[in-house]
Amino acid sequence: MKAQPDYSIYLVTDDGCLQGRTLIDCVREALEGGVTLVQYRAKTASSAEMYAEALQLKALCDSFNVPLIINDRLDIAMAVGAAGVHLGQDDLPCAAARKILGEDYLIGVSAHNPAEAKAALQNGADYLGCGAVFGTATKADVQKLGTDGLAAICREKGLPVVGIGGVTADNYREVRAAGADGAAIVSGILAQSDIRATVKAIAKVSQEFAK
Repeated sequence: MKAQPDYSIYLVTDDGCLQGRTLIDCVREALEGGVTLVQYRAKTASSAEMYAEALQLKALCDSFNVPLIINDRLDIAMAVGAAGVHLGQDDLPCAAARKILGEDYLIGVSAHNPAEAKAALQNGADYLGCGAVFGTATKADVQKLGTDGLAAICREKGLPVVGIGGVTADNYREVRAAGADGAAIVSGILAQSDIRATVKAIAKVSQEFAK
């Protein structure tokens, strides 16, 4: 059965943010702080490395009852029993992924403008990852969307929207105020010296938008 996640604090992993710490330890701290959804993104890892690490993350996320999403790799998601996948505009099209995965998997799609958001909705996406809201250090080729652009997508969404790109504890409130259901955060969590305390601070703000 398809997971019904809480998108409010959506952690996206990046090995470049860990500052010598292990990914598992960092994700554990984030989960202890109150992260509600985790996406495993490992652009340079081999398939074998991804599978092994995804298995560890799946077990860890399960222990906190938090869904795990796999970036791009449908095969890894299926192999480890993840909740779903997240697809970029250059990845396998959402409609094709849905044919492979069926209806029990979550499929998120990156959308940088209202047209891409509309296409994702029509092609069976479950949620949208929209950005880069504030610009981003992790993806150099992504144009800045801004909170106004995010708000425009949110007004017409038809799907849960997660703002991504340069989100931190300091600007998280702006993403939610634009109408997003949550924020996907990379270095704003993983590069912080006290991950647990950072997420707790974000969670406190998130409570202001609880329905």
